[in-house]
Amino acid sequence: MHDRSVLGPADVTDEQLARIAADSLGLDPGASRLLDSAAEEYPYELPALTTAGRYRVRGTVAENDTPRPFSVFVKHVQSWSRSPFFAFVPEDYRDMAEASVPWRTEPLAYRSDLGDRLPAGLAMPRALAVIDLDEKSAAVWLEEIDVEAVGWDLPRYAAAATLLGRLAASPRVAERADVGGHDFHIRNYYLGRLAMQVLPLLRDDDLWQHPLVAGAFDAELRCRLLRAADRAGDLVEELSGLPLATAHGDACPNNLLVRRGADGFVLIDYGFWGRLPIAFDLGQLLVGDVQIGRRSASELPAIEETIVPAYLAGLRLEGNGIEEPVVRRAHALHLLIFTGLSTLPFEHLDQAPTEDLATMARERAAIARFSLELVDATE
Repeated sequence: MHDRSVLGPADVTDEQLARIAADSLGLDPGASRLLDSAAEEYPYELPALTTAGRYRVRGTVAENDTPRPFSVFVKHVQSWSRSPFFAFVPEDYRDMAEASVPWRTEPLAYRSDLGDRLPAGLAMPRALAVIDLDEKSAAVWLEEIDVEAVGWDLPRYAAAATLLGRLAASPRVAERADVGGHDFHIRNYYLGRLAMQVLPLLRDDDLWQHPLVAGAFDAELRCRLLRAADRAGDLVEELSGLPLATAHGDACPNNLLVRRGADGFVLIDYGFWGRLPIAFDLGQLLVGDVQIGRRSASELPAIEETIVPAYLAGLRLEGNGIEEPVVRRAHALHLLIFTGLSTLPFEHLDQAPTEDLATMARERAAIARFSLELVDATE
């Protein structure tokens, strides 16, 4: 029996799946046949602009009549022009907006030898198949990682930051920094999301009167954010002038999996992989879990003072001697530009201000204050 209908266009033939399953188990694809299979959606609550779906495919494959169960992971990636959120982009800006989000980088990364170049302690899932579906989408078939649910204490943050520092400075990784062929620049983000959406909303007087905003973002914080908004162009230019390094682009704890029984991390989600200003990956490592409500913003100072020295240590292990003040300044600018300025709960303003939403807004306000203070401290 086979039921993979949930995969839609990301599905493959039974013959292709037999080869994928055999490869996942280390069997001889030429001597293997598919006995049964079923697909289901993979539970994941966080939306992503370029992800059409995540799935688990399970079944049985036989090598020389010996049946073996298998389980693999499938990710359907696409241009974000196919995302429901694209409807909110003004018509005149759609070409620029579509080009600004590099959906092709992930399949290209899995087609490359990047996994063989990552520093010891970092790995990426083994690609079993990467299939172009049409000009704006692809399906990536991967080994399923046996993930161990672990707590992120300060030593784990330090270990992750050290490895991200090594990744940033590794000469071997740098040879695949441009694997996605996407020429992203910090100015693109400024001219796109910031200039078209975030900054105009920050200057909207009515927005600040909304109960969800007024209850969390006080008058002082409003003034500080508006002053930062007025300086945003200059801050972007400053960040753009700092040294570049290889970056994952979204190195939050959710994307640093711990494989059961193994040390280090399995790094996933390569959509924003590329060459970015030094310390770029520290931002999401710091605030990722706070943004999704998994950790309190009150922990930000302790995490901050753990990950920056650890990242520097990773840079040094790869022979990079960049000065600490440069790293701290780059980190502060990135955090404000990409996170602090957009902390207001724009997407929830049409909802009743429940206590859960009020708590979320207060946590975001704390992130905004923290990012502003980092920029002030590194001037």
